[in-house]
Amino acid sequence: MAGPNRITFRGAQGHDLAARLDLPAGPVRAYALFAHCFTCSKDLFAAQRIAGTLAGQGFAVLRFDFTGLGASEGEFANTNFSSNVGDLVCAADYLRGAHEAPALLIGHSLGGTAVLAAAHEIDEVKAVATIGAPADASHVTHHFDADLEAIREEGEAEVKLAGRSFRIRQQFLDDIEGHRLEPLIADLHRALMVFHSPTDQVVGIDNAGRIYGAAKHPKSFVSLDGADHLLSRHEDATYVAEVLAAWAGRYVGAPHAVAEDDAPGDGAVVAETGAGMFQNTVRIRGFRLVADEPVRVGGLDTGPTPYDFLNAALGACTSMTMRLYAERKDIDARRFRVVVSHDKEHAEDCAECAERGLEGRVDTFDRQIAIEGEVTDEERQRLLAIADKCPVHRTLEGQAVIRTRLVKD
Repeated sequence: MAGPNRITFRGAQGHDLAARLDLPAGPVRAYALFAHCFTCSKDLFAAQRIAGTLAGQGFAVLRFDFTGLGASEGEFANTNFSSNVGDLVCAADYLRGAHEAPALLIGHSLGGTAVLAAAHEIDEVKAVATIGAPADASHVTHHFDADLEAIREEGEAEVKLAGRSFRIRQQFLDDIEGHRLEPLIADLHRALMVFHSPTDQVVGIDNAGRIYGAAKHPKSFVSLDGADHLLSRHEDATYVAEVLAAWAGRYVGAPHAVAEDDAPGDGAVVAETGAGMFQNTVRIRGFRLVADEPVRVGGLDTGPTPYDFLNAALGACTSMTMRLYAERKDIDARRFRVVVSHDKEHAEDCAECAERGLEGRVDTFDRQIAIEGEVTDEERQRLLAIADKCPVHRTLEGQAVIRTRLVKD
């Protein structure tokens, strides 16, 4: 069942790690494992956006907080690159036992470096994707260069990373210095996709060149022109997810067929995807859509809102009704264009509301109609009048009955 699937599993150091499994509304094409960036969390916008979009394409995506980060247990100061790789292997073990082992690994920033290392310990992995990943784990020390001497002298130090304080110990430096990634990349034996922005100010584009150069085919590279390191723009995160889904489909599972009998008659099936707070898939007679809310109210802005769909329904019904009338009356209307917006107004500020005796705050729809073609003024007025007779218009102005009942899942 699609929905917010919050889970925990035991990490490499024995702590409970907080995770979320973003599930598609229909059959699962393949399972994927997402590793977040250094000191980030599974709930970073890019992670949510990518996981949600992949879920919409049929992938089940597990994203989790590494030990000591986000909602996971443990102390960050006791972790290192090796423990991160171990956490990834534990996450894969969880998926293998509870569902199915991951066929796709995705890593953002240092998470990308970690999935390149972890792939060798997860036999079922068929494809690996990195996003803004360093070619070497030691790259992260650039974030706290000024504190390296203190760490070496004192054995540990409090450092500032992205405005937050973290304790880094000497064992962390010793661990990353012991990792050499390029031999592992050369021996990957999986399909590899490298995403990187040439304007990345955190991890330079030269890292992508080193990863790509070390890898053997099949390998691909996508330049994220104009994107920042965290993929903070909606369009950048969505682009990565859409390209990733298309590319991964060659290696980890064909798109699933959408059932034609999702709902009786002309009904709609709406189900949560688990991505963000509001994202839902909408299935109608084999057609697949996404509904969401804007970021400002807690959504991911991956699709129209419910009221957007309502505006679209009124606009489409208006255009279709006028087209039917124009064809019957032989009116030379080449094209109708309808713009609909929704608002709520106080009845006293709305002339039409007063005429109908409405009180309080009233839902109002502003409908603008443009008619192209050799149409006389009289014909335009007739078409305008017929617009009010569209079935959706009548439903909105009428007294509909909504019957609600609980059913078994």
